[in-house]
Amino acid sequence: MTTNTGSQGHSTLKNFAPLIVDVAVPLGSYYLFKDGFGMSTFAALAWSSVVPALRTGWSALKERKTNALAGLILVVNVVSLLLSFVSGDPRLMLAKDSGVSSTVAIGILVSVVLGRPMMTAGLKPFLVKGDAGKEAAWERLMSGTAAGSADFRRRERAFSLVWGGVLLAECVARVVGAYTVPVDTMVWLGGVVLAVAVVIGIVVGGALGAGPMEAMISDEVKDAESASAESGSTQVAVAA
Repeated sequence: MTTNTGSQGHSTLKNFAPLIVDVAVPLGSYYLFKDGFGMSTFAALAWSSVVPALRTGWSALKERKTNALAGLILVVNVVSLLLSFVSGDPRLMLAKDSGVSSTVAIGILVSVVLGRPMMTAGLKPFLVKGDAGKEAAWERLMSGTAAGSADFRRRERAFSLVWGGVLLAECVARVVGAYTVPVDTMVWLGGVVLAVAVVIGIVVGGALGAGPMEAMISDEVKDAESASAESGSTQVAVAA
């Protein structure tokens, strides 16, 4: 029992590692530098870009591939750095906040077109939950060896498309609002728009992608267990 628990814990940590290194560390370091050490927004963004920059470079040089999550965070930071020079017009200041959302949205949508849906890295840990059986089922469904692989991959793409579309729509809504809604209203309304977009992403993404994918993983686990049990029974019968 202790071995299984340790193995599951290690698997969970392994699944979450890309999110921790590529997303949590850069975002956490930004707030640490800005709020903890009192750095300027520009300096905090610059220093928090170090990890994703190194990760992207390492993947390109050693692994011969682009690290999508690290690359996206790096691009977002660069866009934020460029937008930090924008000042003066309060409406332009409000509109520039949507630059980050649009960068993330476009990155997600492009990743789907390239056949490497970016949201998958964040979705997998929540579906397999560090369970070895579910991990194996995920790999079979993704590799095409399972009966439901084609539908599983469609759902995987749909999940990223939903989030990319929602974030892009949120960006457009905030830009339009910045130039049509009173500034004082848009200051708090921008946060509401973002919150609504996240809720829509969770609900629609869950209905079209995550929910069906979780059910398919469970079915694949059951099928594997049934096949294993039948194989064991056959071997016992032959031995007898």
